[in-house]
Amino acid sequence: MFELDLRSRAPMYEQLVEKIKELIINNVLKPDEQLPTVRVLAGELTINPNTIQKAYRELEHRGYIYSVPGKGSFVRPAVPGNNAARLRILEKELSIIVTEMRYLGAPPQEIITRIKTQLFKDEGGNVDD
Repeated sequence: MFELDLRSRAPMYEQLVEKIKELIINNVLKPDEQLPTVRVLAGELTINPNTIQKAYRELEHRGYIYSVPGKGSFVRPAVPGNNAARLRILEKELSIIVTEMRYLGAPPQEIITRIKTQLFKDEGGNVDD
């Protein structure tokens, strides 16, 4: 389920955070689903358990998972309306991306079309709907 790039410059825990986050966002990991234990995942990936623990702590800090003492870590269900701080951070990231696209010569309409494509990609809808 999890594959890390050993040649990547990105630290292992960051790669793991991004991979788990992607699986949660794409609904591969369902709300309240239990994640593999630190020990099991460390064995599967053959990396230090502290690396897994650090990734899990970061995911919990970002609000993607929660832990139950003695039980493990679980996917946190999305709570609409309770994400103002995270949305502000993402808005800043989007601003940086849009600015870079403009710098690279993308006209505003193309940027809007690309954003609409991303919005409707998983819903099977048409950009022009």
